[in-house]
Amino acid sequence: MVATNQTVNLKANPYHLDAQAISWVETTLENMTTEEKVCQLFAPIGFNPDPAFLTDWVRKYKPGAMMFRPLPGKTIQAANRALQDASDIPMLLAANVEDGGNGMIEEGTFYGKPLQVAASDDEQAAYKLGEIAGREAAAVGGNWAFAPIVDIDYNWRNPITNLRTFGSDPERVLLMAKAYKKGFEASGGAVSVKHFPGDGVDERDQHLHVTFNTLAVDEWMKTYGNIYRDLIEDGAHTVMVGHIAFPEYSRMKGIPDQELKSATLSPELLQDLLREELGFNGLITTDATPMVAFATDKKRKDAIPQAVAAGCDMILFTRNYDEDLQSMHQGLETGIVTEERLNDAARRILGVKASLGLHKKEKLVPAEDALNIVHSEESVQASKELADKSITLVRDREAILPITPKQQKRIYLMPLGVSSDESQISHLAQVLEQEGFDVAVQDIRTFGGEKAGQSLKDLKESYDLALFVAVERTSSNRTQVRLNWNPFIAIDSPWFSTDVPTIFVSLANPYHLIDIPYVSTFINAYSDNNVTVEALVNKLVGRSEFKGISPSDPYCGNRWDLHLYD
Repeated sequence: MVATNQTVNLKANPYHLDAQAISWVETTLENMTTEEKVCQLFAPIGFNPDPAFLTDWVRKYKPGAMMFRPLPGKTIQAANRALQDASDIPMLLAANVEDGGNGMIEEGTFYGKPLQVAASDDEQAAYKLGEIAGREAAAVGGNWAFAPIVDIDYNWRNPITNLRTFGSDPERVLLMAKAYKKGFEASGGAVSVKHFPGDGVDERDQHLHVTFNTLAVDEWMKTYGNIYRDLIEDGAHTVMVGHIAFPEYSRMKGIPDQELKSATLSPELLQDLLREELGFNGLITTDATPMVAFATDKKRKDAIPQAVAAGCDMILFTRNYDEDLQSMHQGLETGIVTEERLNDAARRILGVKASLGLHKKEKLVPAEDALNIVHSEESVQASKELADKSITLVRDREAILPITPKQQKRIYLMPLGVSSDESQISHLAQVLEQEGFDVAVQDIRTFGGEKAGQSLKDLKESYDLALFVAVERTSSNRTQVRLNWNPFIAIDSPWFSTDVPTIFVSLANPYHLIDIPYVSTFINAYSDNNVTVEALVNKLVGRSEFKGISPSDPYCGNRWDLHLYD
């Protein structure tokens, strides 16, 4: 079954446009050439922020949207100003502001990872995340958040969802996502809920190939479906579609397994499910099309127009911009994309811009003094409060905590996942030393063969406490986030934990118990920023109690073997 395309209703949710705004959309669309409509469908990634370059570039390509990776505030603000000044139609300027303003601005506030927000179990913390992200993005002209992430962290092995989610409880995910949306929209921007039909079930990464949401349809409707439906009803302007297949729904629609495609190319998922059953009337954007999943699901020259034909309104990023534009034109010429579908996609894009009032604003990018709000005292204080509320004590079997310089003065500090000169580890050592501890940071690069014969007697005489700190970050194209020890008999591991009191802290991935089940004291802190490090020390020394809850299961699916060590 091939679903039929539905046309947009600009008077309805999420646009709510009045007659004047609808007139702007229709007049603008009527005056656009086919070439200009095609250009509106693209949201490329920027690599060169030079204003002179961007002025010429945007006049040539006329994209509907744009995204840069984080840049210094003055740089990204100037780049966005050049883009808007040179564009005949206001642009959507996007960023992955998942953790705060640092997703758009290098010096922006790193408020906290979504999983850290969820660990606070505080809806207001999620609102604050969205508020800070929106306020700092707006300071440089940003108006489109590729957030909130509403993936559900069901599979602890998934290397992408993890810290980027609000956890494994669908109700908490929805609560936090709605609060983020409200906070971000307070600054006048639009959110893009992602990654439909939902990541977190598979243990693989769609940056590398198509992944699968294998839930039964009824279970999906109760979890992911309920989240999307609620956010759609709440007025989310856009939904980002992942290169993720939903086999059970596609099979229900008569699609044989040999023809299963990711949602990006599946009309039954975009039209039947997202538009018809869930009632989404807004803009659908693809996830990044340079991902291997998109590139290998179908020949790119066919996939670009077929994504639009299936129901996507905007193509995120390109491989070769000229080639992708040509592919879309060829899709129009061969009838893969109809003129009706092209107009509908362009109308939805213009509708979001009108809904944000971009067509009426005299100044789309504020003056340079707007940067004064970036990384403000208020935002930093908010991140400190989040850190205090979220750090989670998973277990303290031998009651090692709290620690004091009197009893555990000499600390053996082993960083994992980072080198010993990383700022987070250096900052942790500095703060501990300010508390009166003597800290010996272990440099794994010096762990040669002589360490293999390390004396246990010397270790016990030299140190009162071992502190292992992991900063194993999730990232695109990384197939697992696990602890990997020095190949020479794991000499950087807590092999001596039964003889030297040992604490393990993760500043990132919360599932490390799978690799160190024997460690007595285990703490999840979720974010690797300085305020979290400082809050961690407050809790280690007993100045502040542990308040965080585990928003996902640190026992990796409640494994009985991990509980043996409780």
